[in-house]
Amino acid sequence: MKAVQVIGYHTKLQLNEIPEPTVQGPLDVIVKIGGAGVCRTDLHVLEGQWEAKTGVELPYTIGHENAGWVHATGDAVTNVADGDKVIVHPLITCGLCRACRFGDDVHCENSQFPGIDVHGGYAQYLLTSARSVVKIDPGLEPADVAALADAGLTAYHAAAKAAGATRPGDVCVMIGAGGLGHIGIQVMKAISAVTLVVVDRNQAALDLAREIGADVTILADGHQVEKVLELTGGHGAEAVVDFVGEGGATAQGIAMLRRAGNYYVVGYGENIDVPTIDVISTEINFIGNLVGSYNDLQELMVLAARGSVKLHTTKYALEDFQQALDDLDNGLVRGRAILVP
Repeated sequence: MKAVQVIGYHTKLQLNEIPEPTVQGPLDVIVKIGGAGVCRTDLHVLEGQWEAKTGVELPYTIGHENAGWVHATGDAVTNVADGDKVIVHPLITCGLCRACRFGDDVHCENSQFPGIDVHGGYAQYLLTSARSVVKIDPGLEPADVAALADAGLTAYHAAAKAAGATRPGDVCVMIGAGGLGHIGIQVMKAISAVTLVVVDRNQAALDLAREIGADVTILADGHQVEKVLELTGGHGAEAVVDFVGEGGATAQGIAMLRRAGNYYVVGYGENIDVPTIDVISTEINFIGNLVGSYNDLQELMVLAARGSVKLHTTKYALEDFQQALDDLDNGLVRGRAILVP
């Protein structure tokens, strides 16, 4: 089969011909890929940011946002059958460790992460597990929802935390209306009654944010902190969800936060530098967000089936993977780029 692989760090990906995965264990599921999301984490992989953390042997197939059709299953799989449309949770989890027993499979002690530490979905077929596949509504197509497997799931995870800690009329600021942010906006509007303020440096992204539910949009022109404080009577927002995490956005986002507010870190790239006395005296909270659980993904698929969350995509043929990565890196993708084998 065709697969796009990492052959070295700080170098371009390569399209290779490799063997198709086969069923080895009773809970194995092989998915015929219908769409694979192109994520900024893939750029970070190529930059070597994950090299020491994963120790993955090269070459390996990249791609961790995947959806398609069940192609083959192990003999103990009962939740899906050949031909079912599925979206793939980005982790393969054991189901037996303490975290899994709590339903917190994001922190499984024995997990694998296809596309990060084992072969992923920039390919025609993907090996995963029965624990990782979620059936999708017949009205949805794999290529249209693939990026919800990680970008959408991460955005849902963070938005659901913020929604659970805020009340109707509270102000939630979302920084970044791009690939993750445009999903987070829709999720927050579907599950919460906050006043949703979206900040971005790109006017086109703000226009999209307004179309999909933002109550207020603010251009990041250097005056965004003052505008948020003015909007909130000088108090600041109860919640800030930062989908950027770099370029000074974090420091500005913290300045938008009210006393005892929550700062949800999603995007990454720079450090948080806050005097400890400020943390103590205002009781602000910093909350990390990795990716959502299997149950989070099921809930997100309910919203997708209802039309409450729609993924804005630009599709590329698998062979055009480099163009997709270049477009993402250059800020030319609105929503998410999807590779279609």
